[in-house]
Amino acid sequence: MNITQLKYVLEAAASNSMREASAKLYVTQPALSASIRELEDELGILIFERTNKGISLTDEGREFLAYAKKAVGQYGILEDRYLSRDSGKERFSVSTQHYNFAIKAFTEVLKIKKPDKYVFSIHETKTKEVLDDVASLKSEVGIISFSGSNEALIKKLFRDYQLEFVPLMRRETFVYVWKDHKFAGREEISIEEMRDYPCVSFDQSNEGKYYLTEEAMADYAFDKMIKSDDRATTMEIIAELGGYSVGCGMLSKEDSVLQGLVSIKMIEEDPLTIGYITRKGSSLSQYGSEYIRELMKYKEI
Repeated sequence: MNITQLKYVLEAAASNSMREASAKLYVTQPALSASIRELEDELGILIFERTNKGISLTDEGREFLAYAKKAVGQYGILEDRYLSRDSGKERFSVSTQHYNFAIKAFTEVLKIKKPDKYVFSIHETKTKEVLDDVASLKSEVGIISFSGSNEALIKKLFRDYQLEFVPLMRRETFVYVWKDHKFAGREEISIEEMRDYPCVSFDQSNEGKYYLTEEAMADYAFDKMIKSDDRATTMEIIAELGGYSVGCGMLSKEDSVLQGLVSIKMIEEDPLTIGYITRKGSSLSQYGSEYIRELMKYKEI
């Protein structure tokens, strides 16, 4: 087993087709298929089911894929740090759910520390990937939230991933609508009153066995649901379709993407606890420590 074979498996799984994967990897389809077959023989498992319609992961393949992603991710960190042209530069990485204060704190670190040469990263991503990134040390710090409906699951994952969570704030639930929506002037609203409008939710789809969400009301049965993984797309859908999203009411006037939204307090209660995670036992860099100092300026609990 080698890193090339792991990368082949990841691309084949993402493409659901050996032909498409071979084109993206710039290898011939027979060579790709043979390499993955050799890996399956070595491991004694079947990673993919092959049919004339394409390929799909087996149950064993899904489990193997989770470990392969971590291994390839760790290799990428080593490759980037020690083999790239940027190996002499300062480095710092954060993974976060969709919170503007996390981005603000990130930019403040650069303003305060002013490193001469650096490669800094901020990943605005899904809940599972925030957990994975911090657990694997791809990111030093992660920003994450949970509501009452998924608190037990998230705390279990903190234990499983060996992560420490520090709460920063607890926020009530709000509905976001476009500024010209018929309900835009309301101070409070019930989720039932929004039933005729599509709810736009951040897409958390992944290969994991858990359904993870960063939004409140996860257990509510929405009649109309649109999933999106891009903030600008979400805003356009809300504006064009009179839709809405559910959040914690933290709208930044400095964020041009969000300027057309207004928030309305939801009558139903499912508050979000928002905080940061670090890997247990890990030592923070000077940038990680400064980032946490910036985050603590937002601490309310």
